[in-house]
Parts: sequence; C-alpha cells; structure tokens
Amino acid sequence: MAYLAFYRTFRPVSFDTVVRQEHIVRTLKNQISTGKIGHAYLFCGPRGTGKTTLAKIFARAINCESPVDGSPCGKCEVCKSLSAGASLDISEIDAASNNGVDEMRDLREKVQYPPVSGRYKVYIIDEVHMLTSSAFNAVLKTLEEPPAHAVFILATTEPQKIPATILSRCMRFDFKLIPQKDLEQLIKSVYGQVGKQYEDEAVSAIARAGNGSARDSLSIADMCASYSGGKLTYADVNEVLGSADFTAISKLCESILTENAAAALSGVESILSTGKSVGVLLKDLLNFLNNCSVVKICKNAREIVNIPQESYNRIESIVSDCDGHKLLRVTEILAEAEGDMRYALNPKITFETAVLKCAMPSADYNIDALIGRIAELERQIKNGVTVKQASKLITEEDVSPFKEEKRQSVPLSAAPVNAQPTVFDSAPPVREVRMLNEGEKDGIFTKLIRLLRTTRKNAVLFTLCMDVGNFFEGDKMVLTTDSEAVYKGLTKADNASFLADTLLELGVGSHEVRLKKKGESEYDKAVRELKSNFDGIDIEIR
Repeated sequence: MAYLAFYRTFRPVSFDTVVRQEHIVRTLKNQISTGKIGHAYLFCGPRGTGKTTLAKIFARAINCESPVDGSPCGKCEVCKSLSAGASLDISEIDAASNNGVDEMRDLREKVQYPPVSGRYKVYIIDEVHMLTSSAFNAVLKTLEEPPAHAVFILATTEPQKIPATILSRCMRFDFKLIPQKDLEQLIKSVYGQVGKQYEDEAVSAIARAGNGSARDSLSIADMCASYSGGKLTYADVNEVLGSADFTAISKLCESILTENAAAALSGVESILSTGKSVGVLLKDLLNFLNNCSVVKICKNAREIVNIPQESYNRIESIVSDCDGHKLLRVTEILAEAEGDMRYALNPKITFETAVLKCAMPSADYNIDALIGRIAELERQIKNGVTVKQASKLITEEDVSPFKEEKRQSVPLSAAPVNAQPTVFDSAPPVREVRMLNEGEKDGIFTKLIRLLRTTRKNAVLFTLCMDVGNFFEGDKMVLTTDSEAVYKGLTKADNASFLADTLLELGVGSHEVRLKKKGESEYDKAVRELKSNFDGIDIEIR
C-alpha cells in the first residue's frame, strides 16, 4: 500500500478524537442523540482546523445503526461501507473545480433520490465560496427546502464571500485555531505511535510553525520525521523549516539593539549568502524580537518561549541592557518593512534600509527614536557619564524638532529653600554686570534655554535645564530640581563653569543649584515665607 501522510493516517474517525472545537462537537453530538438533525450546516474557519473531518464524522454518525455517545460505532455495515468510501449516500463535492451552474443543477436533480443504505443522503461541498452567483442561485431553493433524507454540509475558509441568502438557511459553526499546547500533544501522540524520538523544544517549534492548524503541524512533523534518522532535535526542525541559524540571528539582533550598524549589515549579508531569502530572514528576525519582548516582560517567559536553555540564556543576555521602548521601536520598523517588501522592486534594499534605521536612531528624527535616545542619556547621566560621552548621544540638531516653550519663572513664595545649596560665582567677570529689574528677571530662564540650544550649542545642559525650576534671590539665580541625576549633572565642574559663563552673558553674576527634598518641613516653609515678605532686605535667621 502507498505511504499515507501523517495528516491522512491519523485523521480523527470519531468525535472524541477531534482536537479541540468542543463547542461544535458537543452541539453535533446532542443533535444526533436527540434526533434533531438539521438540513443545512455551514462549517467555516481557518484551514486545517477540522472542517472536512468533522463533516465526514457527522455524515457517518447520522447514518450509523448504533452510534456510541453520538459518534459512529465503526462496526456496523453502514459504517464500514462509509469508511471504505464505497457508499453512495455521502457525496463530496469540490466547489473549486465544480463551481458552475450545471454542476449545481445536476446536484439538485440527484438529491431527490433516496439513500441507498443509510437514513440520510449527505452532500459535503468543500470550498463552497468558490461557487459562482448562478450556481448559488441554482441550489438556493433546494438548500432551503430539501427532501427529508438530504443533509447539506458546506465548508469554507471565507464565509464573507457566501451570499446572505445562503448563510441565512444554514446552521453556522465557526472553527477556531488550535492552541499550541494541543498541537504539541497531537504531535507527541503521533510520534509516539510511529516510534519517533524527539526533543520537547523540537515539538514546540513544529507546533509554532503550524500556526494553529493541525494539518499544517502534522505535515511539518511528517517532514521532520523523514529528515531526522535518530532523535529529532530543535536544530533539525529549523533546518527543515529553512530558518536561519539561531546564533547568526541572535548576533544580528544584538548588533541592531546595540546600535552597531556596520555589524548589523555584515550580519545580514552573511545570512543571505547562505541561501536564505530576505523574506525568511525578516520573519526569523521578527520571531526572535518577539521572543526578546516576551523574555523582557513576562515572568513565565521560559514556559512561553520553550526553546533550549542555551538559546534562552542568550536572549536573556541580549535584553538585559535593552529597554522595552527600543524593542518596540525596532519591531515596528521591521513589521512595517515586511509590508513594504511585498511591493518593492528590490526587497533586499528595503530590508537593509529598515535594519539601518533600527541600528541608527541618531539618524532618525522620529519621536520614538528621540525618546529612546533621551532615555539612554538619562540612564548614562544617572551612572555618572562625562559631558564628552553624553554629547555623542544628543546633538543640537537632534533636539531641534522640539518646540521651544516659554518657561514661567517660579515666584519666591512657591520656591522651596533646601539644604545642600551649591553656589557658583562667575569670576573673573569678563564684562560689567548691571542690576536686572524684575521684568528682565522673568525672561532670563527662557533666554538661557535659547542660548544653550542655539548660540552656545550645549545639548547636554539644554536637556538638563528643560525640567528645572528657577527663581531669583536678589541678583542670584536659583535653579531647583528633585532629580539627583540632574543635580549632579548641573553641579559638575565643567557644566557649572559653562552655565555660569552663559548666565554672565545675560547679566547674571552668580547662580545656585538646589536639590529639592521630597517634602518641605514646617521650618523651611516658615523661612521661605519670611524671606518672601522681606524681599530685598538683608535679614539673618537664627
């Protein structure tokens, strides 16, 4: 006998062996048990989820002489003839090749004849959405009022293409995609029956590749069983699926996330030189990034990803220094490139452009790229990065897309006086410092921000000063912040000197940086209010 593929050899023959679809199985079994058999059914859903299989089981069950819990017994003469395909009471019609009006007229004439051996004459019309409008019209009346012995089962993957007049005459059952855990159990059961040894990670990889389809999963499992002579491994499955090497993909992803554009392009060329297509490489890269996101966010990531421990540890090391925002940005860029590649004349250039965009956020003026770079700058400032190093992250051109907003000076009555003040005097003065009036003081901070962004071009100080409070105590400008990282950045010797020199250009002879406490004591509040009431008068508080 010729070899039968796994999905044919292990096709379910009873309701109990159907993988999931419990909501449909229970309804059909109850109809058989109570004898309330409908005249028209519509089975719709993704491919490989059991539509045609359930239709055949249901057709045998309603004709079985002694069904067992709604399922065909498989022992009576009717079941044996139906299983052998020798019965004339079950007709399977492929609507993809028999979609004309003549075929439907022929069906309409034959349906009048009674069944030969069973109680019902069942017509299974597969891919029914392929019928023409005339063919639907030809079968419409028969479908609405068929003979008592006739049952129609229509199967389709695209129910939206079926006319509403047909839909309204059928009992509709929507099949769902099969969860990965159930597919894994199915594959393990099949491998157990054929005596094939396997790794759990290999079975998980097959189930993921099946995308919720039992038929697709079994077809891949069949290929993998033929490929591997001994124990089926995770690497064997990747070879069968044509996926790129895990090590190469991990290096490519690491180069992208660490913003090493040269290494990223070299990695792309190296993988493509092995014969992998651009589409397969992009799909593998997106799957790897998805695993990275799961490992970064989920507590039970080890169970969800289900890959060899060595590979899992590799992913953990890659995402340890990567924030979730960067992962999201890279994934979105590559997902968009996947759609663009369908219409590109040169998909390779489209893909490499997307890789460069991912690995070079400094050349991307998208707001997501800027947010990611500012977050990296904040992290480095918190860790004590030098100004020279931080300047490489953000330049004046990078922050230019931000709109300049006028900052209101914080009134003295609302500004806390804190411990640990740091005062910087601009000495020696390079120009005469005149007394500023109150109106001029109100606009000093806005002018300071503008100078740092344009003329003075110090992106680090510009970023640090964006979120500080400000007010004047006499002729001294006070900058306040509750961020320890910002405080340390502003009080560094080189930053403080640069800031003092800039303020001197604006007529401010000295400034002070204060680290605000989380809460203000009653004493500090009283001192602040007292100084506010006697503004301009030299008082000493003991």
